[in-house]
Amino acid sequence: MVQRPFYPEGPGVCHVCLLHPPGGLVGGDQLTTQVTVGARAHALITTPAAGKCYRSGGESVVQAQSFHIESGASLEWLPQETIVYGAAKWVAPTEVVLADDGRFAGWEILCLGRPAAGDDFATGHCSLSMKLLRNGKPLFLERAAYDGGYPIMREPWGLAGHSVVASFVLTGNYPGLDQQLTDALPEPDGSALWAVTQLPEVLVVRYRGNSAAQARELLKMAWSVLRPVAVGRAACAPRIWNS
Repeated sequence: MVQRPFYPEGPGVCHVCLLHPPGGLVGGDQLTTQVTVGARAHALITTPAAGKCYRSGGESVVQAQSFHIESGASLEWLPQETIVYGAAKWVAPTEVVLADDGRFAGWEILCLGRPAAGDDFATGHCSLSMKLLRNGKPLFLERAAYDGGYPIMREPWGLAGHSVVASFVLTGNYPGLDQQLTDALPEPDGSALWAVTQLPEVLVVRYRGNSAAQARELLKMAWSVLRPVAVGRAACAPRIWNS
């Protein structure tokens, strides 16, 4: 369900709060989000709280996002974190199709298990993918799969025992902005790592740690630096983030 649109920045940007199932998702559920942003329009979409995917007795949850952004349009996809319980099975493909000079900024914050409750995601499966295309040409293709109990959960080349991973992608090529953002972000504190990379046509911020709150604040800080450059507007946080 979509709440009514808000315009805290004036008529030029539509803020939308996407209300997801309040009880969370269970095995066999399929949830598809499709968004089209018309030419020269600008939308910011967020969620009111963390999404949850509960343990499954067999079937997977499929939660797919499909975004179409027309010429001169901008979409900011800034949902709150997703918590995948131990023994859950979650498949989450995201496809972003841009026309001409359409712009996309989006993040994903993933929490594997609930360590504070003794759930260390010892079993379960989580699969994510992101595909960014401009006029049919791939800009960014990424896939990740996390299986409870497998080496990727504990080895240094994987999660190294951490339970939270996050990424933020921004389309476009911004010479020097990666260093500017790196300088603006705090130094990693030892309990987590983060980094900024400018790829051809895509800037990427990544986080690996144990705190969804820390990941969220880091990405919000990155967004506040990147947004004025990418869309010419200062960061304007959705008011639901303060509730």
